[in-house]
Amino acid sequence: MSQPLTILLVDDNGLRSSIIEEGLREAGYGNVSVVTTVAGLVKRIEMLEPDVIVVDLENPNRDQLEHFFQVSRVVKRPMAMFVDRSDTAEIEAAIEAGVSAYVVDGLKKERIKPILEMAISRFNAVSRLSRELAEARSELAERKIIDRAKGILMKAKKLDEAGAYKLLRRTAMNENRRIGEVAASLVSAYTLLGDD
Repeated sequence: MSQPLTILLVDDNGLRSSIIEEGLREAGYGNVSVVTTVAGLVKRIEMLEPDVIVVDLENPNRDQLEHFFQVSRVVKRPMAMFVDRSDTAEIEAAIEAGVSAYVVDGLKKERIKPILEMAISRFNAVSRLSRELAEARSELAERKIIDRAKGILMKAKKLDEAGAYKLLRRTAMNENRRIGEVAASLVSAYTLLGDD
């Protein structure tokens, strides 16, 4: 790792949090902040801007878990969550919420470093897949708009498909815009004129 990680540890048990903090420092993570209350947690995360969030919940209830799942959805950072007990529904909810590592009954100092590394890797992989999915959806939507614009031009100007695309491309180049933008403008204007 090129830069040292900033870690935020969330644990309401002082003894446990000191053990985890010590384990983190022994694993080479020197920049550790500890939060002992969940009140205002999102604001603290925004202020501290940690690279990784480590949450230790001894016996979490559903409300606590849901709170952390909501935090995970908002802050978009790798989160490793340690719990003493869990069930299948809680594990599925953690995965759905984007918790990068959900470890049941496994909080040992020597395991912290590999778990954090796995959480970071998993978070990065899921983030990359999410970006790729968003890009693919955007490209598909743009392709549909371009196809619709070509259809409008083919009907209005009596062009074939290649000619319609060529006209869109030439207009985009002349206006220094993307073809998708020109196509979207054409479709919007066509819809506004009521010729849809």
